[in-house]
Amino acid sequence: MRHGKKFNHLGRTADHRRAMLANMTISLIMHKRITTTLAKAKALKKYAEPLITRCKEDTTNSRRVVFSYLQNKYAVTELFKEIAPKVGDRPGGYTRIIKLGARKGDGADMAFIELVDFDENMAKAPKAAKKTRRSRKAAPKAEAPVAAAEEAPKAEEAPVAEAPAAEEAKAEEAKAE
Repeated sequence: MRHGKKFNHLGRTADHRRAMLANMTISLIMHKRITTTLAKAKALKKYAEPLITRCKEDTTNSRRVVFSYLQNKYAVTELFKEIAPKVGDRPGGYTRIIKLGARKGDGADMAFIELVDFDENMAKAPKAAKKTRRSRKAAPKAEAPVAAAEEAPKAEEAPVAEAPAAEEAKAEEAKAE
């Protein structure tokens, strides 16, 4: 029976699973994005996010705790120097999982897992304009008053410009008579 065993064992022994998740976390820290199966990505999220939370406060103890999980001093340095300042104000949710579909060979569900603050494509994307559910026929009516408002000053200026010309013409006729 598996009562109370909440995490995915991923078909591995405890040592193999721990080593695999540590290696995947190191790769995620160094490359900021990795491609893996969906099940491994979900397990990695539960493994890596507490370590990223721990790196928010840069103390000797927190560095030792993170090192005990990762066993890679370059990854620990990267985590504390590069990643910690970017996620300092974020309350959680440091990773994002994007599903890619089934793998061709065995049909396993594949996914990207990436650090949220390091994705340039998502950061640069402008926010889309808020869409309404109204019909498109209403849009030209909304634009018509704006166009009429722009034309109205022009129409007012035209008679003003014609008025001096008309006065000059009348003055010339008066001189001619």
